[in-house]
Amino acid sequence: MEQLLLLIFLPLVGAMITAFAGKSAKIVSTVFSVVSLVLALVIAGNFIPNASIQFEVNLPWIADLGINFHAGIDGISMLVVLLTNLLVPIIILSSYKHDYKNPAAFYALILFMQTGLLLVFTALDAFLFYIGWEAALIPIYFICAIWGGKDRIRINMKFFVYTIAGSLFMLMGIIYLYLQNPAHNFDIQAFYALNLDSAQQGWIFWAFFIAFAIKMPIFPFHTWQPDTYTAAPAQGTMLLSGIMLKMGIYGVIRWLLPIVPAGVHDWGQLVIILSIIGIVYASLIAFTQKDAKRLVAYSSIAHVGLIAAGIFAFNQQGMQGAMVQMLSHGINVVGLFFVLDIIFSRVKTNKIEDLGGIAKVAPQLAIAFLIIVLGTVALPGTNGFIGEFLLLMGVYNYGIWAAAIAGLTIIFGAVYMLRMYQNVMLGQTNSLTITFTDIKGTEKLVLYTICALIIVLGVYPKPILHLTEASVQHLLEQVNQKLNTVN
Repeated sequence: MEQLLLLIFLPLVGAMITAFAGKSAKIVSTVFSVVSLVLALVIAGNFIPNASIQFEVNLPWIADLGINFHAGIDGISMLVVLLTNLLVPIIILSSYKHDYKNPAAFYALILFMQTGLLLVFTALDAFLFYIGWEAALIPIYFICAIWGGKDRIRINMKFFVYTIAGSLFMLMGIIYLYLQNPAHNFDIQAFYALNLDSAQQGWIFWAFFIAFAIKMPIFPFHTWQPDTYTAAPAQGTMLLSGIMLKMGIYGVIRWLLPIVPAGVHDWGQLVIILSIIGIVYASLIAFTQKDAKRLVAYSSIAHVGLIAAGIFAFNQQGMQGAMVQMLSHGINVVGLFFVLDIIFSRVKTNKIEDLGGIAKVAPQLAIAFLIIVLGTVALPGTNGFIGEFLLLMGVYNYGIWAAAIAGLTIIFGAVYMLRMYQNVMLGQTNSLTITFTDIKGTEKLVLYTICALIIVLGVYPKPILHLTEASVQHLLEQVNQKLNTVN
């Protein structure tokens, strides 16, 4: 219990201290993020990979309304807790070459966001989940709005309106479930046990799904994403793509499927269709992009579409693939955006046509970038392969045509990612890239860490699969049992 409370609130304490650390904010935030990672690894080391909730905390909070501070970790949440605590120090280290104005506020907001994310990934009370959901939005909005690029205010207002609108739909669903609960509390198990008819489950499905689909994002709820990813500062883009979109995926798995299985059964096929449309649409748009950062943004939409299709295929392979791919996508996309940040910091552009020949003058960067690209396109032996393989197997078990079309994400992704790599890294240097310098210091540390994770998880994914297997199987059994009682 004490370990989980410390894990959740240590970044918040770090945020408050960092806010007053002045020029030392970079170092202070790094220390707190690394300590949080060590604590997460200790918890993971003591975690028993079965279907039970562990390190559980259940304390009265607003007793009159049946609200408790109820949190805990199972195999599903353990994975995203590890991802969050792994990526935050990497993202902070990736910023060391930047001199942001008011660095104390910048790094404090990152740590504050980490607490919101951890609340989302560990909450077993719907009210607490919603608090974490909103708490994670506030700091990323200010990070993007204050330190973002051109036209950031308009772009971030669109992002804010989208996400707030989705949150309001989810809040209505939570309140309705609370009113249907005889115990009048927000406990997740009480929500799981509710006996709702198909019509009730249908509209609650959409109330929750819209909120989750916007965060992921899934077509057609994605239109805020490319502009926001492009206008955000590099570290803001990494937080959004590496961790924040996992909130939507996790929300579907933890809250949507077990609470409204009949709604999932009735509307799941539509979601798979939307996901597959998103895969093809985002891939085709990626082909036309002249800005590398926007290309990676559309690539992310395609990858998330495959994850969503795997989840709603509703079988062991698809669900396991979604879990593994959440981790792999987070690592890979942070690596991609960091490489593009390094390039932008050197030559002040991410336009593909203006680059070229960087491998000749920065061979270490070129090798690291190639490993990250190969992980992204799911080359066997990299972390991206096992997740996409399981996802496609899960979608294939759902329907062969769905798998055939969804599989285009691998073919298209390989084409546009390798073509981008060729145009940016290979060929002859030009007036912009001739003076390009290779990576050093913290840039090496971050990229070498990411490359090592890509290779190690690709060669030996068993610990990750073992971590989530029992929880995923229990979830599927639980949902199928409830679905049978509704039918």
